[in-house]
Amino acid sequence: MNTKEGWKSLLSKFSMNPPADETAIKAAETKSTIRFPSEYRDFLALTNGGEGQIGSSGYAALWRVEDLCAFNKEYQVETYAPGLFFFGSDGGGEGFAFDLRTHQLTIVQVPFIGMSATDANIVAANFHQFLTAIAQQRA
Repeated sequence: MNTKEGWKSLLSKFSMNPPADETAIKAAETKSTIRFPSEYRDFLALTNGGEGQIGSSGYAALWRVEDLCAFNKEYQVETYAPGLFFFGSDGGGEGFAFDLRTHQLTIVQVPFIGMSATDANIVAANFHQFLTAIAQQRA
């Protein structure tokens, strides 16, 4: 099973947005000065974020590519958690971010209240593993 087919299964109950436009992806990369990992770019080509259940018990709100830079600015990430770039949340008090301090842009989970890069907990090494980890969460 290829990655996108696996994602379709994991995202069957996830409310997906239409795919992101390549121009919007490049604009976000330019504005943020980040080159998104290839699996995240593949995800954006499938769905430009969305919200809802992932797998049988996980939940996530993953932001539209057009909103990434604005949300990171509004959360004052550069001030409170430099080295992180957020792309979504658990729908509650925790955000999901790429850890720019790592070569492979490891995905971490960080509390929004008292946000600090030192409180980052590793969720996955890549985006496919991230979706799988969220799908396996227990409520």
